[in-house]
Amino acid sequence: MLPNLRSILVVDDSLPQRRHTVSLCRELGIASIHEAGDGEEALALLDTVRPLPQVIVVDIEMPGMDGVELIEQLRIRAFQVDLIIASGRESAMIDSVVAIALDMGFNVLAGLEKPVTREALRHALDAYGALARPRRGSLDEAAPIPPGMLEAALGQGQIHVEYQPKVDMNTGLVRGVEALARWHHPLLGNVSPARFVPLAEQYGLIQPLTFSVMEQALTQAASWNSRGLRLTLSINLSPLLLDWPGLARDIVAVVQRSHVPPEQVSFEITESSLVDPGGHARGLLARLRLRGFGLSIDDYGTGFSSMQQLARIPFTELKIDRSFVHGAIKRKNLRVILKAAIDMARQMGLVSTAEGIENEEDWQLLRELGCMVGQGYFIARPMAGSAIPGWLRQHRYRVDGLREGLWRGARERSDTCTP
Repeated sequence: MLPNLRSILVVDDSLPQRRHTVSLCRELGIASIHEAGDGEEALALLDTVRPLPQVIVVDIEMPGMDGVELIEQLRIRAFQVDLIIASGRESAMIDSVVAIALDMGFNVLAGLEKPVTREALRHALDAYGALARPRRGSLDEAAPIPPGMLEAALGQGQIHVEYQPKVDMNTGLVRGVEALARWHHPLLGNVSPARFVPLAEQYGLIQPLTFSVMEQALTQAASWNSRGLRLTLSINLSPLLLDWPGLARDIVAVVQRSHVPPEQVSFEITESSLVDPGGHARGLLARLRLRGFGLSIDDYGTGFSSMQQLARIPFTELKIDRSFVHGAIKRKNLRVILKAAIDMARQMGLVSTAEGIENEEDWQLLRELGCMVGQGYFIARPMAGSAIPGWLRQHRYRVDGLREGLWRGARERSDTCTP
């Protein structure tokens, strides 16, 4: 029944609860099921059994080594497994342990309250293999790249741009795209932005990298405009550029050469970079806004002075970080934060945009909460500019299905609430 999943380990000090979960795994057709009564027993088993279980169900409260310590030991020993957190504790505690495991780099399929139900376990295991978080030892954590290699890549045109659509949550229609830097090296293959953007910032290459992305994206936008396809263009602006002399002038010059109106371009600035922006940085952003460019506070919720920055800088968009979006329908604490951010954006006259929409549940929740714009793999993955027109034609057919599904889902929820 779960063809991608062959082996699982259930770690729980309660024998009845453990056997209950094991029984559910057996009903779901998992061929190899291992058991452990605590963290130490689980580690001893993992040292001997081969192949390793693909998924571990971890209880939080256990005598001796508890679930959090077990997860820490899994990270230290570099065991590459996906996790399901299961506990009889309150949902806030489960969410906290899920967040800890995610921060350690694990794929967490779900946080479940005990007793675990067959439906909840099946739903969690269905997600096995579908998550895209890089594993330890992947290219993202390989040896550092020499800065000269990135400089050469910029000179040789190896850095290109892909575009991820942003859609209206009410209508499903496309509002714009975010321009994302991509690097395909002839020997290394695809190098993650998480690897080369910090390198560019560290070695003074962020200015040529940003302007390479900007010029390519503006050229593409101008091409789309000439064909009657007008999409807003979001471009990431590194915090290290905010104090760059003459940045506003250089940006305006590049945009004017492209013949793309400033009103069609928005710059995304990471919230954490604006904890204490100097007067020059705030002046730069104000000048860009006066020129007609949009300003988006990116990764909202991950910084430390969000309210203050929204009051001091003329933002036009509040972009909610993906960590508050995907899976919020199952986690009350995330829903509260998500709703507060959307409500605040509406009251301040800002466009609320949610990143990280991975499935229809995320989509439906955000629409019900009143979010205006959505972005994520459920909508579309980043793609080449030449692929956008074809994707748009396919997306028009999909919009009707989404509308029907949203209406049906809303009706079903209304029916279940009717006395």
